[in-house]
Amino acid sequence: MLRSRIIPCLLVQNKGLVKTVNFKNPKYVGDPINAVKIFNEKEVDELIVLDIDATREKREPDMQMIKNLADECRMPFCYGGGIKNVEQARQIICLGAEKVALSSSALDNLELCKEIGSIIGNQSVVVVIDVKKKKLFGGYDIYSHNGKKKSSWKLVDLVEKLENIGVGEIVINSIDNDGTMGGYDINLVEKIRKICSMPITVLGGAGSLNDIQNLISKFKVIGVAAGSLFVFKGKYRAVLINYPNRQERKSLY
Repeated sequence: MLRSRIIPCLLVQNKGLVKTVNFKNPKYVGDPINAVKIFNEKEVDELIVLDIDATREKREPDMQMIKNLADECRMPFCYGGGIKNVEQARQIICLGAEKVALSSSALDNLELCKEIGSIIGNQSVVVVIDVKKKKLFGGYDIYSHNGKKKSSWKLVDLVEKLENIGVGEIVINSIDNDGTMGGYDINLVEKIRKICSMPITVLGGAGSLNDIQNLISKFKVIGVAAGSLFVFKGKYRAVLINYPNRQERKSLY
């Protein structure tokens, strides 16, 4: 039976694990390998790792880091950051990742999603869409390059194109809610759900298990991703890698 996935999302910068608020002020919170080891013990559903500066700094994916992470992971693992061509995506899958995540490269060239899918399988192609609320007139703008570059794509048009192409999944990431731990943008999720049937993962804003439960209760089978919730504890944000145990997860579905 299909069920929702609860997914820690780890942000990497200079090989270290960091957390941001609204895509700004990255705070070092530890070693990603150590985090993966703890998540292994906690039997997480899946893991997303994003190198937040690779594209902006025009770097290729760090294949050695990806290999180290994949070797350690005992859960499905998705990597994103700096992927620009089919060969890079193929190599990342060969190193042990189950999925590759595209962002700016997909916005620049949707055909790349098709090309990569033809080699590694469409189910392994994920497109991350970073969005920010428009200041006037409502709606959302799409950004890339770690929130620095505004795209000309309209959100509805992009999602419909990606569904037609047949990508395996989209991750909708709220820049406004990133790191705030104030809850998910439910209106954003509703907007996306109305126009597509492909798998969706939501990222940005989770501050408690109640936020996860509310999302699952409303949208049933959905990917629920979080960063701060799974690396911080308490109002002072002490670094503590955590994840709901089996009984807690069962109560969320």
